[in-house]
Formats: sequence, C-alpha cells, structure tokens
Amino acid sequence: MSNNKPAHGAARRRGHIPTQTIAYSFALLILAGTGLLLLPCSTRHGIAPLDALFTATSAACVTGLVAVDTYTAFTGFGQAVVLGLIQIGGLGLVTLTSFFAMTVRRRMSFHSLQLAGESIGAPSAVEARRLLGTVIKVAFACEGLGAAALCAAFVPEYGAEGVWISVFLAISAFCNAGFDVLGRIAPYASLTAYTSNWYVQGVLMALIVSGGLGFLVWQELAALRRTKRVSLHTRVVLAFTGLLLFGGALGFAVLEWQNPATLGGMAVGDKVAASLFQSVSARTAGFNTVDLAGTNQLTRLLLCILMFVGAAPGGTGGGIKVTTFSVLAVTVLCVARGREDAVIFGRRIPKKTVYRALAITILSLAAVMAASVTMFFNTSAAVTEMDSLFEAVSAFATVGVSIGVTATMNPAARIVTMVTMFAGRVGPVSLAVSLASRDSSREAWEVLPEGKISVG
Repeated sequence: MSNNKPAHGAARRRGHIPTQTIAYSFALLILAGTGLLLLPCSTRHGIAPLDALFTATSAACVTGLVAVDTYTAFTGFGQAVVLGLIQIGGLGLVTLTSFFAMTVRRRMSFHSLQLAGESIGAPSAVEARRLLGTVIKVAFACEGLGAAALCAAFVPEYGAEGVWISVFLAISAFCNAGFDVLGRIAPYASLTAYTSNWYVQGVLMALIVSGGLGFLVWQELAALRRTKRVSLHTRVVLAFTGLLLFGGALGFAVLEWQNPATLGGMAVGDKVAASLFQSVSARTAGFNTVDLAGTNQLTRLLLCILMFVGAAPGGTGGGIKVTTFSVLAVTVLCVARGREDAVIFGRRIPKKTVYRALAITILSLAAVMAASVTMFFNTSAAVTEMDSLFEAVSAFATVGVSIGVTATMNPAARIVTMVTMFAGRVGPVSLAVSLASRDSSREAWEVLPEGKISVG
C-alpha cells in the first residue's frame, strides 16, 4: 500500500499541471499586453494603467467589455496589440506554441500533447496532435474568408481603411471577442449603425457560430464524407446550438418587437435580422446591433441565460458550455419521467459527467452572484440589481455585451470584473479536470457506508 501512495500523489500533481500552465499562460499574455498598451505609441492621449490592464484582460479573455473605446483611445499600433491579444487569447497561447513546436520539431512529448489537448478540448493526448492542425486551419480559413467577405462592405465605405476594419472584425468575431474599431462612427456604438445591413450581420454571425462550435466538431464534420458518422458530442453541440440560437432569437423578437428603444421602429425584416444577430452574439461574441440599455427586464434575463450557457467546448467562446447545459437539461427531463439515468439520442450519460456538469454550473453561478453583488455596491446608484447581474454574467461568460455598467464602475468593481473574466476564460476547464481527476484512483478502492437523505 505504501508503494502506491507516492504514485497517487504524483498522478494528482501531474493532473494539475496542464490546467495550471494554461492559467499561467493567460496571466502572462495579459501582463505582456498591458505593458504594450501602456507604451506611448499605443494610445492617442495616454491611458491609465488600470484601463490598460482591463483592456488587455478583456482582449486576452476574448470578452469584449471595454473601459475605453478601442478606436478613439488606441492608435493603429495599439489596435494591433488588442487584435493580437484577441487572436492569441481566442486560440490559446498553449495551442499556438504547441502548433509551432510541432511544425518545427515534428515531435512532441506526451506531456506537451496532454497540455495541448487540454487547451483545445481534445478527448485524449493522442488526438491532440491531429486536432492541433485542425484548429489552425479552421481558424485562419474562417478568419481569412470572413475578412474578404467583409471587405466587400467596408472597403467601398471606408476605402483602404476598410481592409483593416474587415480584418479586425473577422478575427474578433471568430474568436468571439466582440471588440470593434467602429468608434469612428460613435464611441462604444458597436454595430448599431449596421442594423439594416443584413450582409454584414450574416457574415459576422457565420464567424461567431464557426468559432463557437468547437474544433472537435469541425474535425468530425470535415471527415464526415469519409466516416459517414459523427459522435454524440457533435450531435449534441449541433442540436442544442440550433435550439438555443433560434429559440433565443424568437424570445428576443417577442419581448422587444414593440419596444421603441430597440426593435419598435424597424422594418419587419430588420427586426428579424436584429433578433437573430443578438441571439447569436449573446452566445459569447459581444457585438450588438441594438442599444441593449433600452431592452426590458425580461429580455435581459433571457440574454443572461444565453450568455451563461455559452458556446461549445474546445472553441473560442465561453460560458458553462452548451454540452454542460444539455446534460443538465436531459437529466432533469429523465428524472421527471422516472428514469434513473440521463439518456440523450439513445445513449446513457455517465453519472460522472452529470456530477461534473452540475458542479460546474453551481460553482459558476456562485462566481456570477459574487461578482454581481460586488458590482452592485461599487457602481453608480442608477445601476439596478439586474444591471449588475447582466454585467457579471457577460464578464464570466466572456461575452462582452454591456448595458453601460462598466463605464460607471469604480476601481474595486473593475478589478472584480477582471478576475471574473479571467475565471470565466480558464476556470471551467480547470474545474472540470480537477473534478475528474482528484483522488479518483484512491476513491475507487474506498468502500463507504451508504447514507439516506430525503430530497424534493
């Protein structure tokens, strides 16, 4: 027995290394980005250190909440720094370094593959090598095609500068970041000037969904003609993504159809496009074509739910992940129907997965509530409880849509928001791995008496 204990301890330590390394890589990226944004050549009129740190954190965590408008505050160099943080943060510093190491050396240690797999959501270290190539190919292909498509809209309007706008928006949309350089129209305006431009909205929605599906899904879809099948994971991601996107669009349209501050004054076609765009964007992208500060309370609650669920694992989006939500949803339905096991698409979900999904959701809710309370007591008196909750969910789910709370935060609230964004970007993965591996080998040999607790 004594010979096994060190092995267990070593296994636990090894199990924590990948997630810790990923967290450290994001922290290093944020600090480096902050230093670059503080350079005189990065800003037009200077920037406070806390605002630079906030911007770097939001960009690296692909959130989109901003303390200063990206276009009016930063020079071309500063905007390039922000875009670099978005690109690296969206794909992950570990992912990019692993890919380039694989390209140069063509050999990676098992530990490096395990670390890369953790970063991109690969099911195993063996699968990580092949998935790394998929990540880079899909990302650059989507961003390149998206930028080219957006050039057709922005180059005629802005000339040569439209190329930079198109590239910036394409990368920001695919990485689900929500940053833009359209402050030349009006600071913090996002895409409100393009409410009637279905083409721009369509391209951006395609990019947002592409980045949020997860690279494992893209890998399986690319091989579909050869394999003729997809995994349960891919089926769940596609089914629940479609359900949430169109369900969210329908809910937004119903709740805001007559609201003069949002959809009320639009043509029918624009109302439909805006509703669908806001549903897609709320799944962690952070753009908006309508003024969200004018939405009613029920709409904000709906958007909070969409933001909290988020995108798929292994993609560029945040949230608790659509698969986590699907596991909990089918578990509730199965229990209500008297079944002991959760079943989806004819497959039984392991109880370990159900427990992990439940733990991730509960702890995420606790983080959101703690951040919401802190924001409420550290912002202006005009900010309501729902406003604080909305901003906290947006930060934790790395969405970035705002109803104006960020601008009224004092330093303490901004620090809490940065911690929330960081936790939302790296926390769910770290939590899932730690719950899956903590003392599991030891507990497998333990036999404990069963306890009876009445519930319901």
